[in-house]
Amino acid sequence: MSSMDALPKFDARAQFDEEGYLIIKGILDQKTVQRVRRDLATLAEAHIQTLLQQGVVSDPKSDLPLERRLIEVLDGRLEHAPGTFRKELHMSGFYDVFFNPIVLDIVEQFLGPEIRLYPNYSARPKLPESEATLVLWHQDGGYTDQTVAVNELRMVNLWTPLVPATVETGCMEFVPGTHKLGVVPHVKKRYYLEIAEEHLKPYEGDAIPIELDPGDVVLFHNLLYHRGLPNRSQIIRWNLDWRYQDATQPTLREQQGHMARSKQRPEAAVQSAEDWVRRSFV
Repeated sequence: MSSMDALPKFDARAQFDEEGYLIIKGILDQKTVQRVRRDLATLAEAHIQTLLQQGVVSDPKSDLPLERRLIEVLDGRLEHAPGTFRKELHMSGFYDVFFNPIVLDIVEQFLGPEIRLYPNYSARPKLPESEATLVLWHQDGGYTDQTVAVNELRMVNLWTPLVPATVETGCMEFVPGTHKLGVVPHVKKRYYLEIAEEHLKPYEGDAIPIELDPGDVVLFHNLLYHRGLPNRSQIIRWNLDWRYQDATQPTLREQQGHMARSKQRPEAAVQSAEDWVRRSFV
């Protein structure tokens, strides 16, 4: 089956433009999911080894699965939990997600043939009852001061879980259609920004949970109202989030990211997993 055969059999662009998001079920095969889980386990192991060397923990709990290991190792000391992995993601398993040809075929429908992997790709563990991972209502574009320029960015955000993302494990919530409001004011809170109350209250009641399984990917607009629910389960909800941008536009950041696809200069795009591993967060 070609990558085009796997594209949605409906007007993906129309749904995205109207609702601000699009869910593609099972777009990542389970071998890809397992390779990413393997690399996440490597990152978790490195973090645990650092804590062992520092004397923070004493038992690495090496026999436990990815979903439980950090919970048991930390034993309630969530201040020692890892936060966002970003520079560390130049590992072969992540290449299979960020440069997945089926995903890029879909994204090309939105952005055209010059596609940049935006310099904001991340992996995050959401531990149960962790205030530091309780992401408040926000727009991703709200984190950029250049409001006028942000409104003009041609960008698609993507998110995928590595364990089931449910209401219990702290899935995201979206308010459909709010991407049409433009950038709205945000207020600084302890860990994150939050949409100002007067701009949030009229829409909060329209929120819907975005429950996904490993292999599912949701695409959403940079200005869509969204948040992460608290994780009230007994497992860690690991996820990846990343963004693609029309590469003919500036990133509005110091970093320039990496070319994911280009018809003008195909040699500039990341060519392979080995190529990705050789590169760095730039």
